[in-house]
Amino acid sequence: MQPLREIVYRTPLTTRFRGLDVRDGVLLRGDAGWGELSPFWDYDDAESATWLRAAREAADVGFPAPVRDSVPVNVTVPAVGPERAREIVLASGGCRTAKVKVAQRGPDGALEPAAAERERVAAVRAAFDELHGPGIGAVRVDANGGWSVTEALARIPALDAAARGLEYVEQPCRTVEELARVRRGVDVPVAADESVRRADDPLRVVRAEAADVVVLKVQPLGGVRACLDLAEQVGLPVVVSSALESSVGLAAGVALAAALPDLPYACGLATAQLLAHDVVAQPLLPTDGAIAVRRPPPDADALAAARADAPTTERWLARYARLSALLEEAA
Repeated sequence: MQPLREIVYRTPLTTRFRGLDVRDGVLLRGDAGWGELSPFWDYDDAESATWLRAAREAADVGFPAPVRDSVPVNVTVPAVGPERAREIVLASGGCRTAKVKVAQRGPDGALEPAAAERERVAAVRAAFDELHGPGIGAVRVDANGGWSVTEALARIPALDAAARGLEYVEQPCRTVEELARVRRGVDVPVAADESVRRADDPLRVVRAEAADVVVLKVQPLGGVRACLDLAEQVGLPVVVSSALESSVGLAAGVALAAALPDLPYACGLATAQLLAHDVVAQPLLPTDGAIAVRRPPPDADALAAARADAPTTERWLARYARLSALLEEAA
């Protein structure tokens, strides 16, 4: 087998997202092409080792055959003001679905005012009206587990009204039990993300009847094939989303979405728009609301702008070595 080659990248984000201003990771080359290892820095080695399984699947094995040649995607709207939210939707490459971040907390732990969330969601709905005509376009919100049950039950109906009908609310609360309570208390469908990808038992969401939709992310769940197996076990509609990767990592998400037997929702894979510099010559960006199924390799010119500095490179290569050792011990 061809030895893997590692390239560490680092790029600013165009908008602060998930509390981050920069994104970085390692690109790995193997016999089947390139993979990406980019667990967030607040993840410990045990959790991050699963991300390496996904990277090695991409680099050493490759992806299953697709059943479609393009994947509909949503535009992601961070916790920004209404005018900036409108600009993001208008520049989204024709997306007809938006995922709007809500339940944001400040450094002091204070929850963003409900009025700010409503204004952001209403601005997204108005932008869709402007782009596609009244009533065309789906709006979903993502709380990343940031609400209590009481907060979720109070805020979801108001956001539903601002959106003139939410497609679903993603991970409104942290625990499975809380998701189930919210699902019983609102008329908006509930999607589970962290309760699947960071759970020891991802099927617990199904047994608790806590979700209508599951969100799958390739790196945190260990690869495209692992996600396909999980989707079959869950038996609920699936949305494929990114972990804010470069286009090398996004290609694995696109491959998963392309291989699923059914794809009823737009996927959260248009996040290359959030990177100031990608690592490929032609990033995986939407055209007319969809991303073509392809696998762009790293490009020398693009990497010149996104290559990490020496301290970041050393930190990532040390992490990669630790994670490799963990996988070898497990094997």
